[in-house]
Order: sequence, then C-alpha cells, then structure tokens
Amino acid sequence: MNLGARLHRPGNCDNDRLLAGFYDFCRVDLGLADATSKEYRRKMKRFFQAVNKRAYDVTAEDVRSYLKPFSSGNLNSYGNALKPLKKFFRDFMKMEDVVGSFKFRKITLRPVVVPTKEELQRFYRALRTKRARALFLMYASTGLRKKELLSLTKGDIDWEKRMIIPNNHNGDTKRSWVTFFNEEAEQALRGYLKTRTDSNPKLFRISPQTFIDIWKYASQDSEVKITPQVLRRWFCNELGKLSVPDRFVDAFCGRVPKSVLARRYSDYAPQKMNDVYDKANLKMLS
Repeated sequence: MNLGARLHRPGNCDNDRLLAGFYDFCRVDLGLADATSKEYRRKMKRFFQAVNKRAYDVTAEDVRSYLKPFSSGNLNSYGNALKPLKKFFRDFMKMEDVVGSFKFRKITLRPVVVPTKEELQRFYRALRTKRARALFLMYASTGLRKKELLSLTKGDIDWEKRMIIPNNHNGDTKRSWVTFFNEEAEQALRGYLKTRTDSNPKLFRISPQTFIDIWKYASQDSEVKITPQVLRRWFCNELGKLSVPDRFVDAFCGRVPKSVLARRYSDYAPQKMNDVYDKANLKMLS
C-alpha cells in the first residue's frame, strides 16, 4: 500500500500533508520533472480550495462540478485540469472510483498559424518590463518549452557561445538537448539581469500569476495573441524558412530521442549545433 493509500484514511492527515506526499510521489515514483510535480501540487491545492473538502471525502460529483467550466472551453485546458486529478486520486490515493469515469478528450488537429515577424514586433513593443522582453526574446530564439526556460539557472548559460543546456527534464515526460539564443535575446537578458539585486540562482524570478499577466496584457494591447507555445512554433517555422534541416530543428526543440542522440552524437554535437544556429542568423526584431 503506497503513502497516499495509507494517509487518506479518515483522521490520518490533512490535505496539506497529503499534497506534500503527492509532490514526492510525482518526483520519486512517477519520475516527473520538478516543475511538473510542483504544478500538479499547485493545481490540486486549487482543487481542494474549490471543493472545500478533505481528500478522502471527495466524490466523483465534486470532480464533475469542478471540471464542468473547463468542459465547454479549450480542450487543452480541460486536459490540463484533469491530469493532476488522475495522478492524485487514481495513482496516489488509489481512489479510482473518484476519477475513473472522466476521459481525456480527443483533440482535432488544426493547421498551425504562426504570427508574422511584424506581429511579433508589435507584441514585443507592448511588453512593459525588461523581464517581460527578455522572456519573450528567449522563448522566440531558443524554442524552449515554457517550463524549460523558467527552470533554468544562471549556471545553465554559456555566455560565450550563447548556449543553453536545459536542466529541468530529468523526468520522463520530455527530452531536451542543447539550444542557443541570439544576440537580441542576449542583450535583453543581460539588461534584465542587471536589474536583479538578489542572489537567487534562477535565471528568471517570476510568480505564476505575473507570468500569465505578461502574455495576457501584451496580447490585449497589441491585439496579437502570443504565448510561449506560439513562440516555440514560430521558432520551428522560422528555422525551416531559413533552410535549417528538420533534424536540427527537432534537436533544438528537444524532440530527438536520447537513443538517437547517443547513437549519432557527432551529428548533434554542441559545436555542430552552434554552427547550424549561427548560420541561420535568426532575428526577431529586424
């Protein structure tokens, strides 16, 4: 019997203690990345605040009521709300009956529309802080996923080569390889870091709500809908337009299996990747 199954018995512990155990379960048992584990814990805390019940009192009807607002909106939002609930009740608490009836929705593939460079620049001009502009340019020039960039430390940056080795996917959900950032992003990042007076090793210090607000308000002001995921798509599309072979685009975006990287290391060696990136001469602001 695992920790969740033991602790969920009435009177054994409160939700806060369960959530601490759930975080450890995600990290150790499931092998998820630290950022993913923390996000699952945060979303479960939000769920318990909404239903106002102890974990072992939660019913399928509580889950249904919680998910109902998500069911009529974006399918990704519904799936993102359901994932931590499945991990918590089915896997951690062994309460399959609470979430067993809820299914992930099939998402219909649609043509991906990426913004033009002019739209990117209009969005960039709507950003209000040095931190926001640095985040934007780093996402656009690296192809990193949202959590990958936010989990970077200052020590993950090779300033001489403008190279990044993402550190946050020790978990089994994603695969990352080296990537690079351009001179525009370097200038913005250095400018942002000069405003920092703390000793925190994180490359970017930002709360979840502030991060959301950055993209929300710039989208409103510029009338261009852009998110980190959109910038990742733009990055892939732009490198293709610049004649970068697909295999290198996949490597920059962390989509090459570890087995392939190990077998064909010379093809994906950091120096070769650096040469490919520099030759592309990726620009966002000019």
